[in-house]
Amino acid sequence: MLVAVLTAAVLAGCSQEVRGEEDLAARPYTGAFYDDPPAAAGKPGEIVRSELAPGGPFGATAWRILFRSTDLSGNPVLNSGMLLEPDGPAPDGGRTIVSWAHPTTGSAEKCAPSRSVDPYVWIEGLKALLDQGYAVVSTDYTGMGVDGPNSYLVGDTEGRNVLDAARAARDFLGSAASERVLLWGHSQGGQAALFAAQLWTQYAPELDVRAVAVAAPATDLASLMRADIGDVSGVSIASYAFDAYSEVYGAPLDSILTPAAIAALPTMNGYCLLTQNSALHDVAQPLVGRFLTGDPETTEPWATLLAANTPGDSAIPVPLLVAQGLSDKLVRPSATAAFADEQKQRGTDVVYDPIPGATHGTVADKALPAVLRFFDRLDGSGG
Repeated sequence: MLVAVLTAAVLAGCSQEVRGEEDLAARPYTGAFYDDPPAAAGKPGEIVRSELAPGGPFGATAWRILFRSTDLSGNPVLNSGMLLEPDGPAPDGGRTIVSWAHPTTGSAEKCAPSRSVDPYVWIEGLKALLDQGYAVVSTDYTGMGVDGPNSYLVGDTEGRNVLDAARAARDFLGSAASERVLLWGHSQGGQAALFAAQLWTQYAPELDVRAVAVAAPATDLASLMRADIGDVSGVSIASYAFDAYSEVYGAPLDSILTPAAIAALPTMNGYCLLTQNSALHDVAQPLVGRFLTGDPETTEPWATLLAANTPGDSAIPVPLLVAQGLSDKLVRPSATAAFADEQKQRGTDVVYDPIPGATHGTVADKALPAVLRFFDRLDGSGG
């Protein structure tokens, strides 16, 4: 519920109550787990460090993990994340793994969900998934948690991270985990989960990916940016995206951003979304209407980069559930409906779930009953 409250704050401004929630969620992990991380080189999905994490849901055991992955160019990177397993013996054949891809929390190392003192609030549907018997694993994405290249809305990197998190769960849990994998993501995490599904057969064919479910996914990035850039939320998210694409692809910021936006970018990217909204919005608000010098959909190289990081240019090779809140003001329902229709036309097995009254912050929770039924039908193991 905390994630829903905080996400709503992105759209509605920050009340005193929400500022209190920000302070609560922003309390940092203070241990040494992330210090002096090992080398990134090695087998993707290999666990290189773990520690028991306190305060998890009753009836489950939780660990912080560091594991190896690769970026969009195939270079080795290190990822951090969380792994949770229900207590008690695993079923015959091992537990199915749910690999969770989180919505935007920022792009700085400190903004990683696993670095929170309470990392469990960031995994939407966690208790229900554990009660269903699934092992649940999450990646913070490359560049968050521990040092690495920026991966914000870089689809190939995020998708590899999501798949390598599933590999890491199998590596860590051994015979208690099966090869069966279900992908689940919200917003930025919806984009990540979709890229993971697209990459699966080439990148991690030893996994048995059964299905992917996404809530309010970031799909058509150019139209998403165009629709949202006129308010403080759009400027905040765009600051992460342009900074990431400039770093990863070498795209020149002065070809799309105003001098004032370029000057503000380092400060904005030092703040975490949700947990530091007040400070982030203080910087972003004066840039509304003064952020861009052109249309990213038609200005190169940004148009090409946004298209390359938009999921769905081919059929998704597993059944897909797409949930969308009809009161979402950040990811527009029309864009998500168009994505679902395009995937149907490409031959994907799509279930589209429009949810009346759901906002961007509440859609994942409201979609959860349908997601659990969808997963249970396609997993077929009982968890």
